[in-house]
Amino acid sequence: MPLRPVDYLHDPRLNKGTAFTAAERDALGLRGLLPPRVLTQHEQQVRILESLRRKDSPLEQYIYLASLLDRNEHLFYRVLMEHIEEVMPIVYTPTVGEACQRFAHIFRRARGLYVTADDRGRVADVLRNWPHRDVGMIVVTDGERILGLGDLGASGMGIPIGKLSLYTACAGVAPWLGLPITLDVGCDRDEIRDDPLYLGLRRARLRGAAYDELLEEFVLAVQEVFPRAVLQFEDFATDNAIRLLARYRDRVCCFNDDIQGTAAVALAGLLSATRLTGQSLSEQRVLFLGAGSAATGIADLIVSAMVREGMAEADARRRCWFVDSRGLVVASRADLAAHKRPYAHEHAPAADLLAAVEALRPTALIGVSAQAGTFTEPVVRAMARHNARPIVFPLSNPTSKAECTAAQAYAWSGGAAVFASGSPFAPVEVAGRRFVPGQGNNAYIFPGLGLGAIVAGARRVTDTMFYVAARTLAELVDQGALETGLLYPRLSGIREVSVRIAVAVAESAYADGLATAPRPDDLEVAVRAAMYDGTYPSYA
Repeated sequence: MPLRPVDYLHDPRLNKGTAFTAAERDALGLRGLLPPRVLTQHEQQVRILESLRRKDSPLEQYIYLASLLDRNEHLFYRVLMEHIEEVMPIVYTPTVGEACQRFAHIFRRARGLYVTADDRGRVADVLRNWPHRDVGMIVVTDGERILGLGDLGASGMGIPIGKLSLYTACAGVAPWLGLPITLDVGCDRDEIRDDPLYLGLRRARLRGAAYDELLEEFVLAVQEVFPRAVLQFEDFATDNAIRLLARYRDRVCCFNDDIQGTAAVALAGLLSATRLTGQSLSEQRVLFLGAGSAATGIADLIVSAMVREGMAEADARRRCWFVDSRGLVVASRADLAAHKRPYAHEHAPAADLLAAVEALRPTALIGVSAQAGTFTEPVVRAMARHNARPIVFPLSNPTSKAECTAAQAYAWSGGAAVFASGSPFAPVEVAGRRFVPGQGNNAYIFPGLGLGAIVAGARRVTDTMFYVAARTLAELVDQGALETGLLYPRLSGIREVSVRIAVAVAESAYADGLATAPRPDDLEVAVRAAMYDGTYPSYA
């Protein structure tokens, strides 16, 4: 059926709004359906930004940008790409956390796919309802551990939507290659299920064998319907996240960003920090507050990096320590989950974080606890007492869950802290010196990694790919940025960062025999050619 003129205005991938040229309006039958003046895409951005900045709250800004995405996809991405530092905190962390909490109340238009516990036996049929077959990247969540906010059920869909917008903005993965999916297997929080506007299944979560069977059917269906897609697991609870990654990582092209992406960005931050502290990576003693999937994922990648530097694996593991809700994780404890045991070392117990810092004298403190304010003044001062340049990384998201703020870390350490956080913080002045806090955002890693995997047609995503991504990211931090406190490249240059990471990841895929695409003569040229930039198509 041929497109009608109004279809070009109602389809967000075709719509150019007032930017349709006079020739296009004549050719497509749009004359009279739009105001007569033709605007450039840049002029449209000026209007969008003016309206965006008039909104009363970040959530209202989020809603406004979501509506823009629903009506003009190219313009949405141009705004995000050209104003990434201003707009990314709105479309993703920290605002996306509130958007997920309010998802049922701000819902306007469905995006992505919902696969429910009631779809067992027909998951492939549900996936075939997606109108595009050339899917290259799938982000899937079951909504049980959304950021640091816990179980939000089907309202967690904002996370896959937001992640995929960053794939496009930060690495040029074309929006039509992305598919956000929520596995609605129920929700265990009464206040979520009892909300009269809640859009998900009103029942307790599916558990045990039934859950595993649904996940198995889902993964096999993805392989059948979208055989070239990279599958990213996102915001699953710790036990499921670790178990699912272990089950599928050697069977399908998949990864878990909470475990592996967080690990890579944290490792990159540590590698940058060593340029300021004057110590090598192998000299670090890292203490984690929190012992979930993110913490063990970071530790595993740090260990593998130390092994690459020549350290024995057992010695490298002893460089990583954990504090959980019951204190220091040590070998004598009988209450340890399997994922903690490799890091349960022989040591006297320590009841809390401060006691652990005093006993272990770590060089680096990494927060992945989702417990706000747990890097207290005594803890930070102790870190500064034991280290000339203490490394302090409160990585929990959103901002309300950060273990400490940038201002606190710099003030309590007398400006000595080498700081990076999971959420953005404003520049800080301490003793007449201005510090620009670095944000250890996974967006530095996963978009470029996904792009590289797509270009190479990778059959698997490996730990080596995350290691080379972390190394590449750290190498892109210039000395001037380091001296201001930044441990990561400036966000304004993230697309160039993603190019470099994509090339490194694709090189890894070819080197390890995991690529299915023919190797191009110039890999960087191929990566750049694959990148979407949000400019309007021509219909004339």
